[in-house]
Amino acid sequence: MKKIEAVVRHHKLDEIKEALVTKGFGGMTATEVQGFGRQKGQTETYRGAEYSIDFVPKIKIEIVCTDEQCQEIVDTIIQKAQSGQIGDGKIFISELTDAIRIRTAETGSSAL
Repeated sequence: MKKIEAVVRHHKLDEIKEALVTKGFGGMTATEVQGFGRQKGQTETYRGAEYSIDFVPKIKIEIVCTDEQCQEIVDTIIQKAQSGQIGDGKIFISELTDAIRIRTAETGSSAL
């Protein structure tokens, strides 16, 4: 099993979710996060005063899937989140040792 963590722009969430649901991938967790990378924040002007926002708001999507599903999910996220500009986000893939469905105590990929 794999855990996919994708940090993307806010306005891309619905498009990514719809594409994944259309392809039959049913579960994900989305969290509002803040961070910076190469984008290094941004400068705003408020009432004539300029100030910088060091942390840029993003959405982190977490998906747990089988090894076979991983590449298709990653490809779908890239296709829907990519604009070609700095700040499109990142995808991290981790190996997952186990998953347990609390209600039924199922383990492994049957718990997904």
